[in-house]
Amino acid sequence: MPTINAKQNSPGFLSQFSMKVTLALLAFLVFSASLATAQEKPRVFVLTDIENEPDDAMSMVRFLVYANQYDVEGLVATTSIHQKNRVAPERIRQIVNAYGMVSDNLETHEPGFPTHDELAKIITEGLPVYGMEGVGKGKDSPGSELLIKAADRDDPRPLWVTAWGGSSVLAQALWKVRETRSKDALARFVKKLRVYTISDQDDAGPWMRKEFPDLFYVVSPGFSAGGAYHHATWSGISGEIFHGRFTGADFSVVTNEWLESNIRKKGPLGKEYPRWEYLMEGDTPSFLNLISNGLNSPEHPDWGGWGGRYEFYTPRLQKWHLYAESRPFWSDAQDEVLGTDGKWHTTNHATIWRWRGAFQNDFSARMDWTIQPVDKANHPPVAKLGHPAQLTARIGERVNLSAVGSSDPDGDALSYEWFYYNEAGTFPASSARDGQPIPIQNFDQPNAWFVVPKSRVMAPGTGTIHVILAITDHGTPRLTRYQRVMIKVEE
Repeated sequence: MPTINAKQNSPGFLSQFSMKVTLALLAFLVFSASLATAQEKPRVFVLTDIENEPDDAMSMVRFLVYANQYDVEGLVATTSIHQKNRVAPERIRQIVNAYGMVSDNLETHEPGFPTHDELAKIITEGLPVYGMEGVGKGKDSPGSELLIKAADRDDPRPLWVTAWGGSSVLAQALWKVRETRSKDALARFVKKLRVYTISDQDDAGPWMRKEFPDLFYVVSPGFSAGGAYHHATWSGISGEIFHGRFTGADFSVVTNEWLESNIRKKGPLGKEYPRWEYLMEGDTPSFLNLISNGLNSPEHPDWGGWGGRYEFYTPRLQKWHLYAESRPFWSDAQDEVLGTDGKWHTTNHATIWRWRGAFQNDFSARMDWTIQPVDKANHPPVAKLGHPAQLTARIGERVNLSAVGSSDPDGDALSYEWFYYNEAGTFPASSARDGQPIPIQNFDQPNAWFVVPKSRVMAPGTGTIHVILAITDHGTPRLTRYQRVMIKVEE
């Protein structure tokens, strides 16, 4: 995992920093347009080496109870370095069958869930071979053909390809399009794709990053044989001092015992959720940022969300990489977070585990939706801002924040928290003793405020500030929703 100091000492640090600032300011200019489409469902296409170990089946259960949050366009069984000669679409079908038993009940709690038959039609498979052995002439598969068909669909939304295992199905789709279409047509195809892979689980991932330099790609690169998984951002979903090599997170909500009570015992879909062997749901971060919770912004990995935070740069060579990376993509970033141990932790894992209590409670509530009537389950609050989500301020000015109008559909009491998300923006705020470079007054009230400080360390002291509103209800389990306020600081 590249550390902050390692990046700062690298020759490309200044150019990477400038690129980040430029990208963030450009993002600010289109922030209003992004808000207009924030509730638009993302399109998602899943590649999974299911049955290699229990965690893919676990992630599939969670994925399906959020199936109304996205348009699912493919569920494809693949191979991986852990399962080189077998694919298991039958396990996907088994879990989707269980989903079919509860989808009507899910629909009573929140609309938009696909039917069992709609999902069953898009379950297919890649070739039962490893990695680049499945890429080239004559290597098309039902999975790669379905992926091409999905990307070609006349739809302005991008297609998110989440690779829970090997990514050779995507590599074959890209290879075929490059071989059979013009350069312009290939560019249009690549532009439609958004890829989030869980490390490199075959040799197709590094090949795609090299061969398709414009491909939007999110990954902690590397292979488990070299120790990559301990360093990967995604292990923050559930890893701990052994499997993730980190401390500070709440591990009580990712134990098999917690999962037994909150997930596994809840109806036919819960029964399909196995006990974990290594860690819980290592693949889940690939789709957590697609959930519409007010915090997530899939097109901006550097803004952070339930699926972690990533920055755009070329990672330096590590022993767990297949070969040196040749171009920038979205990779590991660090957040500074106060842990349950009362200490501050600055790691890439923290970009996920900082939200662990919220996304685990949310999953538990959704599993309740599979078996309980509406009046017997909890539903998330509605977080609203009393002002635009985009503000402009100058150094020394007071910024007023309002969550007036927020509510809860079940009539539960609400708790408020406003906090400054330092790493998500570009404003150079100095570190403080309590870890809060910009203290927010009345941070636990519907109305709060802060004063834009003058940077003591870096000129010119302008940039973007991200403030997050987290509203949590007092139902069971307690559920949280967010709003993000972006403040552009001018001289």
